[in-house]
Amino acid sequence: MPAPIPHHDAVHSEAFLHTLMRRQLKLSIVCAAAFLVVLFGLPLANYFAPQLMATRIAGFTLSWLLLGVLFFPAVWGISWFFIRRSIWLEQDEVEQVKKGRAEQ
Repeated sequence: MPAPIPHHDAVHSEAFLHTLMRRQLKLSIVCAAAFLVVLFGLPLANYFAPQLMATRIAGFTLSWLLLGVLFFPAVWGISWFFIRRSIWLEQDEVEQVKKGRAEQ
């Protein structure tokens, strides 16, 4: 039978890490899905809407504008969202543990 975890060590407990890792896994899946939509969306758009993708914008076809220019900011945005949200999840878990400590 495992010994009860002292309350001051709740942040370093297995339950805390398990909850945090589960929430971060959900976040990872959402970000990976967004990346896959961006990655496979362009070929699908080229296949299903070739006239739209051949439209010229600022001297580029829409296809090249999305692939050569806007793809990288989109990936950066997904990465930025993942990092910010992951940090927020960690802080939220710590706050919940502290709040639980204050209630006891």
